[in-house]
Amino acid sequence: MKSSPEVGQCPSSGLPEYAFTGRSNVGKSSLINMLAGNRKLAKTSSTPGKTRLINHFLINTEWYLADLPGYGYARASQKMRRDLGRLVGRYIKTRKNLVSLFLLIDSRHKPLAADISFIHFLGENRVPFVLVFTKCDKLSANLLERNLDIYFNRLRKTWEKLPPHFCTSAKNQTGRDEILDFIDKTNAEVKLP
Repeated sequence: MKSSPEVGQCPSSGLPEYAFTGRSNVGKSSLINMLAGNRKLAKTSSTPGKTRLINHFLINTEWYLADLPGYGYARASQKMRRDLGRLVGRYIKTRKNLVSLFLLIDSRHKPLAADISFIHFLGENRVPFVLVFTKCDKLSANLLERNLDIYFNRLRKTWEKLPPHFCTSAKNQTGRDEILDFIDKTNAEVKLP
C-alpha cells in the first residue's frame, strides 16, 4: 500500500496494525509472504538488510501489516544502522494503531544480545509483542525444543510472564494459521483510540 521513510508519512487509517521486525536475515520477507499467501509481496533477497523503509500492506481491508527494517546488519554503515534504529524506535513509540509487534528470531541460534536488548526495549516502552521463531524446519524437534527452553529460561530472569510465541517455517507453512488466528482474535478484542 505504501512505503514510508518517516513515521509521519505512514498511512493514517485507524485500522489495527501488526508490525514485523527482527535481525537481518531472519526470514522476515519469507514469513510475510507466507502469511499473505503471496510469494512476491515482500521482496526476498540473499543479501540481508534490504528493508530501509516502513512498508505497509493492507490485509483483507481489515488490518495493516507493517514491514519494519531489521537490525544487526553488519554491512550497513554505522550511520545507516543508527538512522534505521531511530526510525523503528519512533515508529514503535508513536504509532497509535500498533496493536502488536512480531519479533522474529532465528530458532537455530541461542539468545543473541541484540534480540535480548530489543525485547527489553519493547518491555520498557510497554509495547505488546509476540516472539516468532523462524526456520523451525531446519532443526530436529529435540534441538528446537532445547533452543526454545534456553531462550525462555533466559527471559524468565527478567520477565514475570513470557510473551506469546509461535514456531514457523515459511518453507512448510508452519505457524501460518496460528499467527493469523492470533491476529483475528486480537482484532475482535482491540479498541483503538
